[in-house]
Amino acid sequence: MPKTPAIDHDVIRELAKLLDETGLTEIQFERDGVSIRVARNFGGSGGRARAADAPVSMPAAAAAALPADPAQHPGVVVSPMVGTAYLGPAPAARPFAEVGSQVKAGEPLIIIEAMKTMNQIPAPRSGTVIQILVEDGQPVEYGQPLMIIE
Repeated sequence: MPKTPAIDHDVIRELAKLLDETGLTEIQFERDGVSIRVARNFGGSGGRARAADAPVSMPAAAAAALPADPAQHPGVVVSPMVGTAYLGPAPAARPFAEVGSQVKAGEPLIIIEAMKTMNQIPAPRSGTVIQILVEDGQPVEYGQPLMIIE
């Protein structure tokens, strides 16, 4: 079994600080086979950082507190199918859940369109959404992390 390289939390903090200083929405750093991405969400005005393949909705200040691999988090919600993820019930509608939202088990979190069928993905447990790992309209794979609920 290969040994997983240790994550340098000081690097994550420095990257988060650099986001604040430069006004960038995301930064990615790779060294010795370890890749770190820090992204910021601009929630108040409705504008959000966008990246087709990147986890977003993670405030820079919280970057150091979240696990490096979201799939290892005990509250991760994974995609049960291949399709296109939609965060709300309609294109201009409010998302089912946002970072900081309280959700109850069974409530819809996201919709995945597969073969022209809209499949609501329910919350597997009650808690607070701490991270949204996909963008609205993003293709997703089976088993891909979608959100984290604590």
